Amino acid sequence: MPSSDHRPATLLPGSAVFPHRHLTGIDGLQPHEIMFLLDEAEQWIAANRNRTKSDKRLEGLTQINAFFENSTRTLLSFEIAGKRLGADVVNMHAAQSSVKKGETLIDTAMTLNAMRADVIVIRHMSSGAVRLIADKVDCPVLNAGDGSHEHPTQALLDALTIRRRRGDVAGQRVVICGDVLHSRVARSNILSLTALAADVRVCAPSTLMPAAIERMGVTPFTDFDAALEGADVVMMLRLQTERMSGGFVPSTREYHMRYGLTLERLARAKPDALVMHPGPMNRGVEIDSNVADHVERSAITEQVEMGVAVRMACLDVLTRRARKVEGWA
Repeated sequence: MPSSDHRPATLLPGSAVFPHRHLTGIDGLQPHEIMFLLDEAEQWIAANRNRTKSDKRLEGLTQINAFFENSTRTLLSFEIAGKRLGADVVNMHAAQSSVKKGETLIDTAMTLNAMRADVIVIRHMSSGAVRLIADKVDCPVLNAGDGSHEHPTQALLDALTIRRRRGDVAGQRVVICGDVLHSRVARSNILSLTALAADVRVCAPSTLMPAAIERMGVTPFTDFDAALEGADVVMMLRLQTERMSGGFVPSTREYHMRYGLTLERLARAKPDALVMHPGPMNRGVEIDSNVADHVERSAITEQVEMGVAVRMACLDVLTRRARKVEGWA
């Protein structure tokens, strides 16, 4: 997981606002580019709360959601985002695709490209698969999660949630606890939050903590109680048993005792600390229901709402070249 060459980037005066053709990860983005996407998403929050939610700026464009891995929140979020922008949205599920018949990833990429899509959203179980496809197609590609690598739109929606609830991301003490080793959400959040000058702590059992994680600019803990001291934001991760082979934790009961977020444990954080979770949640394992559903402290449903706005912003920004928006660099 650690990226030895990652450093919080600095603003580059005079550079293009967002010159990237694809969004395959947070790694490589400048802080002002991340902030630009967050700012772009702000306009869609209010719009989505109105009775009339549609906007036709992507009318005539085709959006393919190619999901080679199961998803509920991310797929629905991208589908709603595309439709609210007026795009023709087509969902492709791996179980219904030729991948099940032995088609290679390259052949799939060539097939998608031949269909002349205007933007492709990809979720894949293999790290690096999205970048491989992006290199083979002629339209923008958005990463909806690839293996244990990255999940950039999740990190963006999390940063937007924090900024709206806490006023800013910079200076916030954020604790990310759970299966850090297998989590693409953790990796993308670490990259975005450190770039935006948050104080990031990661907490996990030693078996679920990536080696040399300090190189990403975070402070590692194996003691959850210690990590929570003075926290502004507590972000919980589920145990990704589908990516595990072998015994990473003795039992879910013991894991909950040491790493489950309870009201009693949350009291070690600041009194107004925000509770977050990317979903799906394993209630009673990494988080108790009375914490997840806490009216004042939990931002979990707000994260879902921010997800639609962020994905609308990303689809809008990445298709501007195709739409020949005046002034696009």
